[in-house]
Amino acid sequence: MAALSLHQIVKHYGSTPVIHGVDIAIQDGEFVALVGPSGCGKSTLLRAIAGLEAITSGEIRLGGRAINDVAPKDRNIAMVFQNYALYPHMTVAQNLGFSLKLQGEDKAAIQRRVGEVAAILGLEQLLDRTPRQLSGGQRQRVAMGRAIVRQPDAFLFDEPLSNLDAKLRVQVRTEIKALHQRLRTTTVYVTHDQVEAMTLADRIVVLKDGVVEQAGAPLELYDRPANAFVAGFIGSPAMNFIPGRLHLDGTARVVTDDGLHLPLDRPPQGRHGDSVLYGARPEHFALQASGDGLPAQVRVVEPTGSETQVAVRLAGGHDILAAFRDRIDVRPGDALWLRPVAAQAHLFDATSGARLN
Repeated sequence: MAALSLHQIVKHYGSTPVIHGVDIAIQDGEFVALVGPSGCGKSTLLRAIAGLEAITSGEIRLGGRAINDVAPKDRNIAMVFQNYALYPHMTVAQNLGFSLKLQGEDKAAIQRRVGEVAAILGLEQLLDRTPRQLSGGQRQRVAMGRAIVRQPDAFLFDEPLSNLDAKLRVQVRTEIKALHQRLRTTTVYVTHDQVEAMTLADRIVVLKDGVVEQAGAPLELYDRPANAFVAGFIGSPAMNFIPGRLHLDGTARVVTDDGLHLPLDRPPQGRHGDSVLYGARPEHFALQASGDGLPAQVRVVEPTGSETQVAVRLAGGHDILAAFRDRIDVRPGDALWLRPVAAQAHLFDATSGARLN
């Protein structure tokens, strides 16, 4: 068993606190992504799990064993870094087998294990090459292979795709997910890219300023974000937010200072007149006939092939982004009428950011 748990983790750099009592429980074989903006503490937590960063207080347990005071080399954890960290003078085979050599494994066992890992990652034809003879994606696969060959209790990934181009990121991302489905090793994956987190992880932990804002399955965070921060961070393109006041006289709705009426499908928490943020994802707008819905002027049209993204300005100066699966024929300056889908609307307290519906 290699369940991993972090209990009340606190980290200070001198007198500056950066992690504030974080609790995370990761099941054996689970893939958990830590996401958040730069400086949120995700890489610090990862390094603490690896033993590369001492924590101020709290407890880290792996497989039921407290590892706070265990040396990094004795934690049986393998880490894949952003910059590959391959030995440039060694071949791929030597890089893959180096940790086993340090452990005193015999040559036959090393060769067998290296061959098995090379087959998993499609590196059989590259074993005699050095890192400078490899592409970025191949180097990242070697870095992953070097971690796999150790048969660790847990894998730690520290933004492993950030140095790759867009097409290669998608390819290696798929390889990482397929690898986890095959090995089912407990995995913690740090990234600032929420699309990576959504597509890879069984569960996502969203961090902000050293505090866990929400943890849950990817679609749970997408469909039911706990607060405005999570709502704005999870999803690409990002959720639109329109400030207004809650109206509960008759039909529940949000009314902006400019007189726009934004629909809700049911009465939320809160009182009539409360200041709120109305959240609507770009794909949750419907085109309406002229004169029906919210009047908007097209500012920018961005066709992506699979959808058309349209940046518009609503009456009153609210800038939002709407996305349509159909290829609509609009140009900058055109007038549109939009209606948010009430059943998909999100409502947050304007001050605390807490979810209200």
